[in-house]
Amino acid sequence: MNLHSLLQARTASGKPVRVALIGAGKFGSMFLAQVPHVPGLEVPVIIDLDPERARDACRTVGWSAELIERTAFSADGAKAFADNIDVVVEATGSPAAGIRHARAAIKAGKHIVMVNVEADVLAGPLLAEEARKAGVVYSLAYGDQPALTAELVDWARTTGFHVVAAGKGTKFLPAYHDVTPDGVWQHYGLTAAEAQSAGMNPQMFNSFLDGTKSAIEMAAIANATGLDVPGDGLLFPPCGVDDLPHVLRPRDRGGMLERSGMVEVVSSLERDGRPVFRDLRWGVYVVLEAPNDYAADCFRQYGLKTDASGRYAAMYKPYHLIGLELNISVLSAALRREPTGQPLGFRGDVVAIAKKHLRTGEMLDGEGGYTVWGKVLPAATSLQVGALPIGLAHRVKLVNDVARGAVVRWSDVAFDVTDETVKVRKTMEAAFSR
Repeated sequence: MNLHSLLQARTASGKPVRVALIGAGKFGSMFLAQVPHVPGLEVPVIIDLDPERARDACRTVGWSAELIERTAFSADGAKAFADNIDVVVEATGSPAAGIRHARAAIKAGKHIVMVNVEADVLAGPLLAEEARKAGVVYSLAYGDQPALTAELVDWARTTGFHVVAAGKGTKFLPAYHDVTPDGVWQHYGLTAAEAQSAGMNPQMFNSFLDGTKSAIEMAAIANATGLDVPGDGLLFPPCGVDDLPHVLRPRDRGGMLERSGMVEVVSSLERDGRPVFRDLRWGVYVVLEAPNDYAADCFRQYGLKTDASGRYAAMYKPYHLIGLELNISVLSAALRREPTGQPLGFRGDVVAIAKKHLRTGEMLDGEGGYTVWGKVLPAATSLQVGALPIGLAHRVKLVNDVARGAVVRWSDVAFDVTDETVKVRKTMEAAFSR
């Protein structure tokens, strides 16, 4: 609650917090929109595969011509790790690029804010450990659901409550697992032409729809909080905010969780497609259990919605503002040397599942594509079955047929053992599977 005063003191000393942004897409643009309004925060370097697109993004979000003029735009990622940079924000969305940039930032002694949750789930536990050893901060991105959920979990535990469940809301029906980029826009109420004119990427938006992004985010939360992931993937139960403590209880208490202490995503749609009453589509939540009768009485006295027993209650945040809130992570890392969530272990993994019957010789196209969707599994299960992580299920060729709905395994694809991302992932598995 003192970040702003810490920033004011830093500004008064003549030492602004200087940030290098890698990736000027939607998340990065939302972050850039806030920068001119925060004295003491500067972004002197913006890295993007298309530097002119990055300049256009700055114009779109309201940067002045003078501010754009004194900013360096480049496609060379190495420029992000200059001596005068305090924090690197990785917002590319590419697992391979994210891992590469994070390790370079750590090596250069820079704090790293990992917007790229795909990279975090693929190798985050190892990256966070490398950062700790180097004396820098590796952090999840505040404003995105994993960090916001981790904050709620931390609040609940610090105040003495047992965390029964935590996660987020989204729009989901079971049939969405099979949706491909060709059919994605009808579920967003858009035509293909409208989406194209708005510059919307169908594969990226499909990763939100088909459950992959939800799986990635829940794995990140599990790894950051020590909560468990469901044994056979997310259930996406329809649930509004008033019913969170009723639905998200353990099965032996009348709920749908395997046990207490799980991550889960709730859907804003009933299974027949009707909207859920008071849905949590844009928000995050934590379900609490009162440690004693007195606390349970306080739940009732202060208006919390509870289950019938009065012992389970929920707290939630109805919205998240993604990049508009990212300064919390940047300044927490630079001024407090604290992450806004980071992986502490390897509890959840996201594995590739065949969307259709896949044939030998086919090329996998990764998250949100035509061939696979991502399912969250306990990391121990993923390792036991030799599952291929969704972050590596892109541009790799199948050497075996894989039935629709089956897990794609490492043994089913021709992967390059010398590839740096593969090597980092294998090192992470070996280090955190003990």
